[in-house]
Amino acid sequence: MPSRERGSVLVVEDDVAMGTMLREVLEAAGHRVRVAGSAEVALAELTEGPADIVLSDLRLPGADGMELLRRTRELSSAPAFLVVTGFGTIDHAVLALKAGADDFLTKPVDLEHLRMRVARLLENRRLRQEVSLYRQALESDDVHGLVGRSPAMRTVFAELERISRGRGPVLIQGESGVGKELVARALHASSPRAESSFLAVNCAGIPATLLESEFFGHVKGAFTGATGERRGLFQEADGGTLLLDEIGEMPAELQPKLLRVLQEDAVRPVGSDRTRPVDVRIIAATNQDLSVAMDEGRFRRDLFYRLETFRLTIPPLREREGDIDLLAIRFIKRHAARLHRHAPEPSPAFLARLRAYSFPGNVRELENVVERAVTFCEGDVLEPRHLPDRIISDVAVEPPSTGSSAAANGARGAAVWAPPGDAIVPLRDVQTQYVKHVLERVGGNKRRAAALLGISRRTLYRRLEGEVE
Repeated sequence: MPSRERGSVLVVEDDVAMGTMLREVLEAAGHRVRVAGSAEVALAELTEGPADIVLSDLRLPGADGMELLRRTRELSSAPAFLVVTGFGTIDHAVLALKAGADDFLTKPVDLEHLRMRVARLLENRRLRQEVSLYRQALESDDVHGLVGRSPAMRTVFAELERISRGRGPVLIQGESGVGKELVARALHASSPRAESSFLAVNCAGIPATLLESEFFGHVKGAFTGATGERRGLFQEADGGTLLLDEIGEMPAELQPKLLRVLQEDAVRPVGSDRTRPVDVRIIAATNQDLSVAMDEGRFRRDLFYRLETFRLTIPPLREREGDIDLLAIRFIKRHAARLHRHAPEPSPAFLARLRAYSFPGNVRELENVVERAVTFCEGDVLEPRHLPDRIISDVAVEPPSTGSSAAANGARGAAVWAPPGDAIVPLRDVQTQYVKHVLERVGGNKRRAAALLGISRRTLYRRLEGEVE
């Protein structure tokens, strides 16, 4: 018998000799086989454990093969169904195929045809499962906790998948609140180290005097108060992943020691004269521009180049067009569940105001805003009044269908460009200047300006160039 099982088959046959023969043939082909003498026994077997294929005679004692076929179609993990019939042949087989059977054989069974049909059904089943999983992955907007369908996030997901297969250090860059730790956790969960530890440490949250001991551990008597030996973070994360958050805040005196660990894959506990091997993948995260820190002498260049073996830049929320609605709905459901209440529906105006806001605090700020809204909402619909004042007063925007009146409201109280004196200028010049005026009011955020004006970003660009639609 081949060492690798190719699939599980449940043979349903009331003829003992035939059932035994089919079992032997299929087991010789490498399949795991069970035999049932009736439809009732077969259903009990499927309850105990699923099968990839049911190979069933149509004529059975009690419930017949057609009834068994119908019942198997109702199972959550329905097996492929191969019908064997010895009378009425084609007519019965056609009825079975119309009822959902995958294929049929006629008696006397050609054993070579049997092996070929079973192998083909297993391959088709495997391909369907792969396609199903692929579609789920495409339709899912969640990758190990990361949510997004924007082009910017699709790029992140693709890079994350490639980087997860590597062993070298990873540098994750992005503004505060974009979810750098979530990305680090997703990298770990996607990697061969997923079953091992993931530890995170904030380099700015530990006093400089304790950092070396926290990272590398210490031996008994290494310093005052060291009453015993202690394993550091590197040893605790051995075999797994260690996230060094806010790496730009790491004290200068610790940086060369970290570099040595990265080069030698070994740590030396404080007070020890011996190194200890470790196998840890380092992920460093920062919201700083480390090139500035290097120019100012606050961060070592050699450490930077070692850490950026792989680099992953997380886009701010304002560059993730289309993700705000998706994230908001996820957060609504999450926080409604935490409050043990039904998730309220976001109104178009509620979502429009979120889309028009710049979110300097990125995803973290969006989640906080949504949590507040869900908490304050007593009905079934989230409205703009449930949002913080800074979002309501920052832009007064209606859903995109309201057109340019939204921009007029958002720009109220400000001087709007007008032709000098009584001069008459082409309409396109007025449009271009007004678009520039709104763009200036929103700090250059083109997505937000387009939402305020009630136009697409493509139209915004054309208006800026003075083109007429």
